[in-house]
Formats: sequence, structure tokens, C-alpha cells
Amino acid sequence: MAATYDFPSDLLAGQEELHQVRAELLALLKRLPWSVEPLDGFSDAGGWRKVERPASPGWTADEQAEVEKLRQRERELAVFVTCHRFWSEVMPPEKVDARMKLKHAHEDPS
Repeated sequence: MAATYDFPSDLLAGQEELHQVRAELLALLKRLPWSVEPLDGFSDAGGWRKVERPASPGWTADEQAEVEKLRQRERELAVFVTCHRFWSEVMPPEKVDARMKLKHAHEDPS
């Protein structure tokens, strides 16, 4: 039978926020131009696959600040989740299983 873990509510909340921040960061990066700095477009058909990029206007200062804010929050949450006191209570052979279950756990909204 698979083990179950009694994750503390703050750990569950931290993991859930980490998922949300990562999703928000990914969505933002997909919307932004491919280059942070303004660059000309290019086309390279000489490699093993053709690579093309349109000209990039670069990111605005606000866009750069938003990306940095999300990356900083992602780092904070990753440290919080991985260094949480809960992990000291889990036996080493079970830690990978517990971590995988936490990644897929959703905090009970009740």
C-alpha cells in the first residue's frame, strides 16, 4: 500500500503558491519577445534544423521588473518548500515519494 503523508497546511500552501507562481511566470515569458534586449531578427537554414526569429523590440523596464519579481518569489517558495521542518520527520528512503506526493497534493479548501 502506498504511504500517505500528513503535510502541514503551510507546506501545502507554499507548494500551491509555487505552482501558481511558476505558471504565471511561464505564461508571462511566453507573451514576451524572445530577447530581453532589442535585437534584429535572423534566419539560419544551414544547421540540422532551420531557426528563425523575428526582430525583438526587447522587454520594457516594467516587464523586466515583473519577471524578476516572479523569479524572486519562485526562489523564496522553492527554498521554503524544500527546507520545511516537515522533511526532517520523513525517513530518507521515503523523501522522494513524499516530495512527489506533495507536488501533486492540493490543499483542502475547507
